[in-house]
Amino acid sequence: MSVEIIEVHSKRQLKKFIHLPAKLHKNEKNWVPPVYMDEKIYFNPQKNKSFEYCDTILLLAMINKKAVGRIMGIINYRYNEIKKENNARFCYLEGYENFEVASALLKKIEEWAVSKGMVKLVGPFGFSDKDPQGFLIDGFEHLPVIASNYNNESAPQFMVASNYAKEVDLVVYKVKIPEKLPDFYKIIYERAKRNNDFKLIEYTKRSELKKHIRPIFTLINETFKHIYGFMPFEKKEMDDFAARYLAVIKPQYVKSIMKDNDIVAFIIGMPDISLGVKKARGYILPFGFYHILKAQKKTKRLSLLLGAIKQEYRGRGLDVMLGTKMIESAWKGGFEYIDSHLELEENTVMRAEMEKMGGVVYKKFRVFSKTLLASKQI
Repeated sequence: MSVEIIEVHSKRQLKKFIHLPAKLHKNEKNWVPPVYMDEKIYFNPQKNKSFEYCDTILLLAMINKKAVGRIMGIINYRYNEIKKENNARFCYLEGYENFEVASALLKKIEEWAVSKGMVKLVGPFGFSDKDPQGFLIDGFEHLPVIASNYNNESAPQFMVASNYAKEVDLVVYKVKIPEKLPDFYKIIYERAKRNNDFKLIEYTKRSELKKHIRPIFTLINETFKHIYGFMPFEKKEMDDFAARYLAVIKPQYVKSIMKDNDIVAFIIGMPDISLGVKKARGYILPFGFYHILKAQKKTKRLSLLLGAIKQEYRGRGLDVMLGTKMIESAWKGGFEYIDSHLELEENTVMRAEMEKMGGVVYKKFRVFSKTLLASKQI
């Protein structure tokens, strides 16, 4: 049967695009649906500021008028200008179990990218590193956490068969929460605590946390600028990101350190909500939020979302101060282990921190790439 590729223009087509994965993965026990309320915002150019500086295309693959695959193409002109690149991106690829379907989708994105003057296609990669990135290549037996992709073994196999190679790898650590703090942690913590220049902040209310959102994201902009794919937050994006996550972030799993009334370090953790989202089938209303809150109370996995330390204060024990307090909160919450979220394979500093605490890599993701002009010339 021939595969027809159509561009998404209507609301009805967009609805098909958003909900297609639920149909394709309904029999896979580790697949977790997205939060559809977030998806509607993400794919809405009026509500997602990223569309203002990106060129995008959404495609559906159809067989006998039935949707069997999808893909999104993105050209982030702002990032390309900063990095002096001419790269396009693909993301939200579904239908990779069927080589003919996935090939037809990817080929259309390649042609679109070349028509826009791009010389390389990378993915899966969204508007920035804040979006889910990479295909899972190891650790398929584990449930995904928020803001990370899930796929089965067919996805990386398809990419290799399509002559895509490794662009970057990202690893995820599983850190068993110790029954007591390691001695070296205690020593460094006490030494850092004696420095009165630094003030450790622990939050108990969302209202306390809300006033520190912009300072935290300002620090992210400063410290993440060399991270692969990172795009600085603008003030509106800071507020949007906060509005998206504040409802499910528990203040006791956010720690920050201040110096001279400025936030110079922070860490954000979040009880895993995967099983709650799965139970709710991705819908917050009418009862989905109840399932998510219930999952937060029952989960044994604490996911680290973000963390940073101002460059000039690294090596001063601030990481240990934050880590110590996060472990103490994890004890109180009854957690058994921490999921580090995505760390670039080449980020040796953060990886060393995870391994110092006994963390082991239990998932690995890969962003693939292909040189487009070379393939076109062939």
